[in-house]
Amino acid sequence: MVTHEDLVVKSLGPCRVDSPLLPLLEQRKRSYYNVDESDRVLFDDTASALIARGVPADQVPGFEPAGPRRRIFFDPSKTRAGIVTCGGLCPGFNDVIRALVMELHFAYGVHRIHGFCNGYQGFIPKYKRPVLELTSQYVSRINELGGTILGTSRGEQDPAEIVDCLERMGINVLFVIGGDGTLRGAQAICREVEARNAKIAVVGIPKTIDNDIMYIDQSFGFQTAFSVAADVIRTAHAEAKASPNGVGLVKLMGRHSGLIACYASLAHNDANFVLIPEVPFALDGERGFLEVLKSRVRSFGHAVVVVAEGAGQDLMGGHGGQADASGNAKLGDVGVFLKDKIAESFAASRLELNLKYFDPSYMVRSVKANPFDAVFCLRLAHNAVHAAMAGRTEVVVSRWHGRFVLLPIPLAVRDRHVVDPNGDLWLSVLESTGQPPVFG
Repeated sequence: MVTHEDLVVKSLGPCRVDSPLLPLLEQRKRSYYNVDESDRVLFDDTASALIARGVPADQVPGFEPAGPRRRIFFDPSKTRAGIVTCGGLCPGFNDVIRALVMELHFAYGVHRIHGFCNGYQGFIPKYKRPVLELTSQYVSRINELGGTILGTSRGEQDPAEIVDCLERMGINVLFVIGGDGTLRGAQAICREVEARNAKIAVVGIPKTIDNDIMYIDQSFGFQTAFSVAADVIRTAHAEAKASPNGVGLVKLMGRHSGLIACYASLAHNDANFVLIPEVPFALDGERGFLEVLKSRVRSFGHAVVVVAEGAGQDLMGGHGGQADASGNAKLGDVGVFLKDKIAESFAASRLELNLKYFDPSYMVRSVKANPFDAVFCLRLAHNAVHAAMAGRTEVVVSRWHGRFVLLPIPLAVRDRHVVDPNGDLWLSVLESTGQPPVFG
């Protein structure tokens, strides 16, 4: 058994010298993602340790663990399953589909599995989307492909029509693979199922390439995405170094969250500036981004700038409330905007500029999953099947603090996971790039 004494770290003595990082540390505020040196990280992250100390089990906040149950709700021989993929493409879609089918078929003996095409449109009669019969043979090699064999779409559909379709086809369990908008749709489906007193389990597998769903350590496809993006940043660095006053400008995905930009920039340490939606920045002025960029180029002869697509939207004046099919506000193209502003600023200062612009968004999201994500997709899918067959519903499978758990969908969509400007990830970006904490 591990005791408190086992976890005490030895020290050589009192610390009396101010750290060079003090200017960065003093501007940080306490937050969920900022573990202060006076804090402690719990050794046992399960409720059992608290219960052993006398805390009543029903007063311990904790997730229900994922995994197989000794007794299940649905009779596999009489179960019919549905699978749908929604939202933008993401590495790993096909891995999840394949793993769901294989687990249903071989582990549980469910042989009637249907794939609904083009997202929630696949349930609505007016769209006339096909329904695929998903067999183990049909899906056996789809994990070698990017994209999704079921196709996808954005936008809300009538939950009543969706449940009508499920009832007509005798679907007992529905697996929904998508991001926050998709999960909100799944929540509406659950409400309709509940209103009809029907017995249909709806289980989500979290898909968001931006990794912006709360209470999920990491969404599938994220690691593949930032790995591909990191290679683009390395290319931009090579291009920038090859020319006098070279600037490599890379725009990456991240409407509300700069997680891909941060992780991709840290992977090779080639980025000199990272701009994300969570940290506003000023373009002009003595300490504005453009002046700091020019100073960097004068000193070192080149620079690499990484910008998330949702950064700097306030600098472009907005888009008059326009929204896409998913209800997301339409964004201005910050990559093209910065490209033009950098060119204008260098020209005004009579500085030579060789700027190369990279926008790899579609390449990043359409590749097949890397080995890590492939394994992660399989494990998420297995746990989704376990949950559905046990009659759990309105849940999404999550990995939280390294453990697979069942996360209620209402909690998953309550907030958005973003980069905390006071957290350790953003501190690592500032340390790696050397950029100032604030521009302006």
